[in-house]
Amino acid sequence: MRLPALLALLPAALAAPALAAVPPADPVALHCGKLFDARGGTLLGPHTVVVRDGRIERVAGGHEDVPGLASVDLRGHTCSPGWTDLHVHLGSESSPQSYSEGFRLDDVDYAFRAVGYARKTLMAGFTSVRDLGGDVAPHLRDAINQGRVDGPRIWAAGKSIATTGGHGDPSNGFNDALSHLIGPPGPTEGVINSIDDARQAVRQRYKDGSDLIKITATGGVLSYAASGDAPQFTVDEVRAVVETAKDYGYRVAAHAHGEEGMYRAVEGGVTTIEHGTYMSDRVMSLMKQRGTWYVPTIAAGRFVADKAKVDGYFPEIVRPKAARIGALIQETAARAYDNGVKIAFGTDSGVGPHGENAREFVYMVEAGIPASVALQSATVRAAEVLGIADQGVLAAGTRADVIAMPGDPLEDINAVLQVDFVMKDGRIHRRPGDGVEG
Repeated sequence: MRLPALLALLPAALAAPALAAVPPADPVALHCGKLFDARGGTLLGPHTVVVRDGRIERVAGGHEDVPGLASVDLRGHTCSPGWTDLHVHLGSESSPQSYSEGFRLDDVDYAFRAVGYARKTLMAGFTSVRDLGGDVAPHLRDAINQGRVDGPRIWAAGKSIATTGGHGDPSNGFNDALSHLIGPPGPTEGVINSIDDARQAVRQRYKDGSDLIKITATGGVLSYAASGDAPQFTVDEVRAVVETAKDYGYRVAAHAHGEEGMYRAVEGGVTTIEHGTYMSDRVMSLMKQRGTWYVPTIAAGRFVADKAKVDGYFPEIVRPKAARIGALIQETAARAYDNGVKIAFGTDSGVGPHGENAREFVYMVEAGIPASVALQSATVRAAEVLGIADQGVLAAGTRADVIAMPGDPLEDINAVLQVDFVMKDGRIHRRPGDGVEG
C-alpha cells in the first residue's frame, strides 16, 4: 500500500475505541502472620489486609473475619508491599550468544522472550520495575497494562542516551564497511555530541513513549569497547538532558562506573546513579548534598565477575572489565551505606538471570546493610525514587500490591527467595502451593 493510502486510513484508526481497562479483581481479605511496615522498617504481628477494587481498603491488627469477602490464609507468612526493582532489562538476558544475536534476531524475537522474563519477575515478588534501556519495554509495558500478558508495572526508559563510541552507542563493534552502510547514529538513535543533541534525544524519547530517561555517563562493562569507566558526557550535556527531561515530567537515571563521569552526572542533576563502582568520597559528598540516590546492582556485578572466569562467555575485550569492575560493586555499596548515601534497590537483571532479583537483598545484607533497610530500598524508598505516593507501603488507599513469604526476612534474609504469594493491583497471580513454570 502506498503512503497516501496509508495516510488516508489514519483518521479512522485514530478514532478507534480504546481497549477496555482490565476489570478489577474480586475483593479479598488477606490474613497475614506478620506484616512488614515499610515506613518504620519493622515487622508487625498478625494483620488483616482488606483489598477492594485494586486498592487496599484498610489494614487491621489481628485476623479479622470480613463478611462477604473471600479470604487468603497467610498466617504462616510475612506480608510485604510488592517489591520494586529500579534497574532491569526485560528485553534480553545475558548469554555467550548475546553479542551475535543482535544481528540474527528481530524485535519480535526479543518481545516473545520478554513476556517470559516479565512473568518470572512478577512471580518473584516484583510488582514494579524500571526498565532502563530497551526498545521492547514500552510495548511490553502497554501489553501488561492492557492485561494481555502478566508482568510487573513498568516504567520504561526506551533507548538509553549515549555519546559516540560510548556505552549505548548501537554501532560499537561494527567494522568500517558496516558503519558506512548504516551511517552514524544520532539523537534519534540515542547518540549525542552536544547540548542541542541532548535536548533532541530527550524529546525523541518522549515521542517514543518513554517514562523516564537513562544516560550512560561512563563506559560500560558489557559494551564492545575497552574502557568501562571513562567519562562520556560533559556537565553541560548532562544538565541539558535533565532540564529537558523536567519539561516532560521525567526523572533521569545515570549508568556510571567511573568517578569523574559519576561526579559530572550528579553535578548535572540526575536522580539516580546506577552501579557506581568507583564512587569516591567526593562523589558521595555531592550525592548527599544533592539528594541523589544510589542503585548498586550488586547482583549484576557478581554475575559478570563470575562469568569473566568462563572462557568464551564474554568477548576478550569485555572480560578484563567484567573481572575488574564487577567484583567491586558490593564493596562500594557497603561504603555508600556507611557514608549515608541514599540507597534504592536495583539488580540490572538481564545482565544476570531474570526471576532471581531477590538475591540482591541477600547481597546487600552481606555488604553490611541491615535487612530492614534492604527491604525498604525496594518498597518505600523505591517509590520515592519513582515519585509515586500510592505504592511501596501497606496502607489504606495505596495500590494493592502485596507479596508474602514463609518465615521472617529480618531474622533470615534468605526468606526473600521463597516468595509464594503475589498480588498486583488486587489481582492474585500466585498462591502458596502453586507451581511456577520456568
